[in-house]
Amino acid sequence: MKTLGLIGGTSWHSTIEYYKLINELVGNKIGTRSNPPLIIHSINIELMREQNIEKINAKYLDVSRKLEQAGAQAIVICANTPHMTYEYVQPKINIPILHIADATGNEAKKQGLKTLGLLGNKPTMTGDFIPKILKTKHHIETIIPEEHCLGQTHNYVSKELTQGIFTDKAKQFFLNQINLLVKSGAEGIILGCTELPLLIKQDETIVPLLATTDLHAQRAVEFILS
Repeated sequence: MKTLGLIGGTSWHSTIEYYKLINELVGNKIGTRSNPPLIIHSINIELMREQNIEKINAKYLDVSRKLEQAGAQAIVICANTPHMTYEYVQPKINIPILHIADATGNEAKKQGLKTLGLLGNKPTMTGDFIPKILKTKHHIETIIPEEHCLGQTHNYVSKELTQGIFTDKAKQFFLNQINLLVKSGAEGIILGCTELPLLIKQDETIVPLLATTDLHAQRAVEFILS
């Protein structure tokens, strides 16, 4: 098995989910008597909350280099938003970062989905680090909630979900946003916050949900076993 480096901590709840999923999926493939070699570096989530892009880029580059030096053969960033560092970091290291948008795009193409609604925190929804790869590499369009809904969407993610708080009020809000995105043309919904799949389940809506956490973990396992 290949050694994978994980950059976690944003949030630690999502990092646990990644670690759990990767180990479970590998166990399903090769048996539970073995588990994959993983190197985890957990970052303080306050780094992301400061929203200092230069500081974030520098930290993710430093951690990526340390993981490479420690023997990682590829890197998985265990959250959506920190993929904003991908274009800065990837050219400066010698191992691949397995991008969350590629994992999502591959699954969308399998399902024949050409327009996806994107839910997450505000930097994920308004940034181009997921939509750009979906469009340029996978020919998939992305739409987001209306402007007046972005703040509330962000608050639920940053103030509740990333702190392990999952309420019925938040669930109803996101189910309503899903319905609005479908009315705007979305054929599927990207759950673009690692904690969103813990809040919203597929059987609660008829539109396909693309849980980036699950898809990213599956891509990680494909690499580990390749």
